[in-house]
Amino acid sequence: MAMVQSPKAATSSSPSLILTSGASGRIRALKSLLMLINAFFLLLLVPFRGRRRTVVSAGVSARGSSSSSFGDQKSKDDRMLQESGVHRTKLRVPATVVPWKSGGGSGVTAVVDSEVGGRRAIAIKRALQEDDPNTVREFSLFVSARSDAIFTQSWTSVSVKIRGLVVLLHGLNEHSGRYSDFAKKLNANGFKVYGMDWIGHGGSDGLHGYVHSLDYAVDDLKSFLDKVLSENPGLPCFCFGHSTGAAIVLKAVMDPKVEARVSGVAFTSPAVGIQPSHPFVVLLAPFISFFLPTFQLSTSNKKGMPVSRDPEALVAKYSDPLVYTGFLRVKTGYEILRITAYLQQNLKRLRVPFLVLHGAADTVTDPDASSKLYEEASSTDKTIKLLEGFLHDLLFEPERDEIMKDIIDWLNCRV
Repeated sequence: MAMVQSPKAATSSSPSLILTSGASGRIRALKSLLMLINAFFLLLLVPFRGRRRTVVSAGVSARGSSSSSFGDQKSKDDRMLQESGVHRTKLRVPATVVPWKSGGGSGVTAVVDSEVGGRRAIAIKRALQEDDPNTVREFSLFVSARSDAIFTQSWTSVSVKIRGLVVLLHGLNEHSGRYSDFAKKLNANGFKVYGMDWIGHGGSDGLHGYVHSLDYAVDDLKSFLDKVLSENPGLPCFCFGHSTGAAIVLKAVMDPKVEARVSGVAFTSPAVGIQPSHPFVVLLAPFISFFLPTFQLSTSNKKGMPVSRDPEALVAKYSDPLVYTGFLRVKTGYEILRITAYLQQNLKRLRVPFLVLHGAADTVTDPDASSKLYEEASSTDKTIKLLEGFLHDLLFEPERDEIMKDIIDWLNCRV
């Protein structure tokens, strides 16, 4: 069984380097200290350049309606907006939750920059072009407390009576639309599914792949849950989270107010423990994330890393324009370290029923940390399943149907 060292174990290697006795130990310690000092002063010397933002407005128009012509200066994002039924307008985003839209009704707009606009156009287009006759797929934007527009979508069965709700949260660098097949299987079992693209991901606001604070995502999830529950009174609500999305769900349900409203949670490959690429990443991350938060670490998150044993699934993931495939941004990585550290210290606060599925060969998040979650959580209804030889993206492994069945069976027993 391949196991990944936890952050705690990684950080503990740094002091041993400094305390090594003998001449060679002192030399290595001196080199390490010099590296740390040089890196710190390098940060102070690097010129700071603000990210130029282009303001555009995106409005949701009726399905199949034509867009206005804007001359010969249309950008690529403009064309994508037109193709997805979105056109430029001067309307503003309302400061309240936007009603669910499937492309019909009056216009709804959001002020976004061109990069976000392009991603959002693709996310909207995919929702509008859903052709499964058994599912109604809708999308919506809601405005966070920070005035960020958060892209959400839902999947509802056309014929199966709704028995429960599932709110799903994707993992780092991906988006909720990747879980459409899973959502449809949940629909077939009587669950209405809601997905949220957290900040900096998918169709939501923010620099792609950048998360200034994962607490923002936790707060947004809480707001989204409020909306979902208010629209579906009396139905049991479950949460599903993958990887960092699971960490966000975990922190949210540790809040007693959320705990009281959620019937259970299911996780795949939860980011309770991770392995930094180097111990110095842990030491330098607070400094670099303060001075250069969007800086990309070339030693982390290698593009195209194997997270599934299915070659076609890997190609689909890393060719998806809504999936961030660049190197990990420093602040994002630091936020992951922070939330995993918080979870490690607060596992006993988890009291809701939960299911954990984790691949024993996962090299992204630590299966041992999932075992620790199972052992330390206060929940009386808890289940864990470690899958020998499986990698990180369990719902995209060759045995994905079996994984989905395990989750759905667990949910069915608790409705």
